[in-house]
Amino acid sequence: MPGMNGMDSLADPSVTGMAGMRDPRAVVTRLTRDYTFPTDQRPTMLWYHDHRMDFTAPAIWRGLAGLHFVRDDAEEALGLPAGPRELPLMIADRAFDGYGNLRYPAIDPTLRDRPGIREPFLAGVLGDVILVNGAPWPVHEVDAVRYRLRVLNASNARHYELEAVTDDGRRLDLVQIGVDQGLLAAPVTHRSLPIAPAVRYDLIVDFAQVPVGGLVRLRNRLGSGRTRDVMAFRVVRKAADDSRVPPVLARDLPSLRRSDAVQVREFAFRAGHMHGRRGWLIGGRPFDPARTDVTVRLGDIEVWRLIADVHHPVHLHLVGFQVLSRGGRQPLAHDAGLKDTIALRPGESAEIIARFDGYRGRYLFHCHNAEHEDMGMMANLEIS
Repeated sequence: MPGMNGMDSLADPSVTGMAGMRDPRAVVTRLTRDYTFPTDQRPTMLWYHDHRMDFTAPAIWRGLAGLHFVRDDAEEALGLPAGPRELPLMIADRAFDGYGNLRYPAIDPTLRDRPGIREPFLAGVLGDVILVNGAPWPVHEVDAVRYRLRVLNASNARHYELEAVTDDGRRLDLVQIGVDQGLLAAPVTHRSLPIAPAVRYDLIVDFAQVPVGGLVRLRNRLGSGRTRDVMAFRVVRKAADDSRVPPVLARDLPSLRRSDAVQVREFAFRAGHMHGRRGWLIGGRPFDPARTDVTVRLGDIEVWRLIADVHHPVHLHLVGFQVLSRGGRQPLAHDAGLKDTIALRPGESAEIIARFDGYRGRYLFHCHNAEHEDMGMMANLEIS
């Protein structure tokens, strides 16, 4: 779904953040604004969230986010698990005070004037309670059949490595059938699956071999203590299952070759200084809403080389892309398909390829560690 940019901010530019900058192209409104999205794209699970400049992270933390499904007849005809056997799972970590109120280390708790977070949290804010669809560590009752899990990591900064583990320690297959921008060409089977902020996975999990009464825990291999558990599934009954996972899922994935690219660009995502304080930069520069960082002609194919100092989930508005390489080697198994977010590990580089054939206008690309985004790690992309 195309991203929007251009919210005005009136905050103090001396604190961590980009506030006080003016965008001459901003359309300023009060109280309400209408957006129209044609959703002319492949079927997939999208998500949306508040993108107010300098305050994106606390807005997501407070729950201004949701899911949006795009479907078509071809997907419906595949015979995948559907109805109550298709489960959207929005995973997020949060912190609470002793009264059950959300706790976030904002400099200005009112989120009205001064952007930024306290110094110890500049790498990203983590919580010690894992929520799924707003509930802490839920248990969902399932039949002993296949389920389609539509998973989103809606955390501000936490990375997960998911696995589904039975009472007797067996790991169930996570059969990946889709990613951020829709179905894969063919299923890919994983025993565990890393998922960074903003990444979505479309998964099939088969509970057929789990005895009635058995518990399957969705766990986070990167967690410790309470953050190791995500949720659980309780198998409550045997049932008929007419779903299937076909060997061919989609035939409409773009065929993009490196030789077709008219431009190769390089972007470094690294810590730096902005307005006299620490921040997060792209190509050595913090975000400026009035500056165009990249101009691409509509329809052009480009290769972008992305370089990270620490964990950075890099997200592009407007376009889906394919992963060409990681560290000069082949992409990983979970890099398959058409994506809009790629998780860069510390010290890692990756190459992606995209055709910018959506719509003319101005869009964003940024780190989807929401605190990094608020502290400068965002850039403007102009499609001409």
